Amino acid sequence: MQLPVEALIYVVIFVAVLCLVEGIYLVAFGKSISLNSRVNRRLDMLEKGVGREQVLEQLRKEMQQHMKTQSIPLYSLLADKAQKAAIAFTPRQLILIMVLVSAFAFVGLSIGTATDMALRVALSAAIGVGGVYAWVNNKAKKRMGLLEEQLPDAVELMVRSLRVGNPFVSSIQIVASEVQDPLGTEFGVIADECAYGRDIGEALKDLAERLDMQDLRFLAVAVGIQQQSGGNLAEILAGLAQVIRARFRLFRRVKAITAEAQWSGKFLSGFPLFCLIFILVKDPGYYDEVLDHEYFIPACFFVGIMLTLNIFVMKVLTNIKV
Repeated sequence: MQLPVEALIYVVIFVAVLCLVEGIYLVAFGKSISLNSRVNRRLDMLEKGVGREQVLEQLRKEMQQHMKTQSIPLYSLLADKAQKAAIAFTPRQLILIMVLVSAFAFVGLSIGTATDMALRVALSAAIGVGGVYAWVNNKAKKRMGLLEEQLPDAVELMVRSLRVGNPFVSSIQIVASEVQDPLGTEFGVIADECAYGRDIGEALKDLAERLDMQDLRFLAVAVGIQQQSGGNLAEILAGLAQVIRARFRLFRRVKAITAEAQWSGKFLSGFPLFCLIFILVKDPGYYDEVLDHEYFIPACFFVGIMLTLNIFVMKVLTNIKV
């Protein structure tokens, strides 16, 4: 029973690491920065009396700080995810959190298990880095999903504003004030930058590249072409909104079609591990007779490699780009 208990301790420590990081984040920055609150953070800061220039400076710093520090060892693993998630933690703070949660995991492993020192250090580092990465990755997925859902409505809002005679910059400002986060704050930063003299097409292009979002690239290209050659921007954006909605529907349809294959892949990947844990729980000495066999360790490595390959192959087969 020793191995299953230790495996359970590893899982508990990993979950505790995720909860610890989330707790530190909410304590440091408050619930207003959480995606669950759906608050337009830029407007909230302005309502509290913070100057427009200070708000713009702070938001731009938070949005750009991670991409400028990709050269930092170890941090480059999650810089792109942290950029998309707009994590308010600075790179140094995230690295410090990795160290702290690794120390927390080491203490937990030292108390709850009897593994060797070298293995405990390696597992603690893996749990610390992996826990922070999983937390940042989850934040990034949530934020990018919300951005994709909000963008068609924001483009249609701009179309209605243009059709009643407002300039494009005013349409951006309307989106910034009417749309919730995360898109509201992103467009608010663009509106503030344009108010200080930045080109609107350049600002949209920078946003699209920073978030690596194809629909935003379409928007930036459409605005850039209209600036150079002229034309009815409202009609162009109306067509773009239809294209974005059509792509979004197609993506959801593909996701529904491949859902069975995705769950089959997860089941095929997790079932052998579940069986192994079940066998060890029912009969801890099940493999005692073959532990000393010369082929036992190579066979374990072979099975582990095949299971890992199965995860990647199933992911590639069910990951259809739209």
